[in-house]
Amino acid sequence: MSKYPIFLEMSGRRAVVIGAGPVAIRKAESLLEAGARVVIVSDSIDNVLAAQLQNPNVELIRSKYSKNYLAGAAIVIAATNNSQVNKQIFQDCQQLEVLCNVVDSPELCDFFVPAVVKRGDLQVAVCTEGSCPAYAGHIRGKLESMFTQKHGEFLHELETLRKWVIENLPDDTERKVILGKLVDDESFDYFVKSGPDLWHQRAKEIIRKKSQQ
Repeated sequence: MSKYPIFLEMSGRRAVVIGAGPVAIRKAESLLEAGARVVIVSDSIDNVLAAQLQNPNVELIRSKYSKNYLAGAAIVIAATNNSQVNKQIFQDCQQLEVLCNVVDSPELCDFFVPAVVKRGDLQVAVCTEGSCPAYAGHIRGKLESMFTQKHGEFLHELETLRKWVIENLPDDTERKVILGKLVDDESFDYFVKSGPDLWHQRAKEIIRKKSQQ
C-alpha cells in the first residue's frame, strides 16, 4: 500500500531520538534544522558527538531507554544497536499513538525519512518506502545537479509576487493562469539570465496583459 507523503511542521515540537551513534546524531541534527526540540536518550553518549549538539533545543539524557521518555513526543526515532530495544520502542509508540521510525527496520516504521535536496525553501524529497534508501540517495544525487541555488532564489521571488497576485486579483481562474505563466521554465530562464529586478518587471507586464484579456 502506498504511503501518504507529507512535510511535517516540527517547530517547537518534541522529537525523541533513542540512541547516540552517528546515525542517531544525524537524525537529531536534521530535526534541529526543522526547529524541533530534540531529546536524545542513551546510556552511552560519545563526548565528541555530544559536543556537536550543544544547542538550547537539545536535551541529552544519559539513561537506558524508558517508555516515560516518549511522553509528549510528536515523533520518535529508534536508533539503538539493540534490535529488541528498538522493537520495544516501536511497540510503546503504538500504544501511545506516537509516530515512530526504527532505523533500518521498515516493518517497524510509521514513517520514512526521505533523501532530500534543499535549495532555500524548495525541498525535493525522494523515498523508497524503506525498500532501498541507498537508491533514494542515488536519485537525490541526480536531482542535486538539476536543482541549483537559483531555483531557491527563484522561489523566494515567486513568494513575494504570489502574495501580490492573491491580494490584487480576485478571480481564482485568472490567478491560476498568471501564476502558471510566472512559474514556467521560460520565466525561470529569464530570471537566471536577467536577474530579479528585470524579472519582476517582466512578471508585472505579464500580469497586466493577462488581467486585461
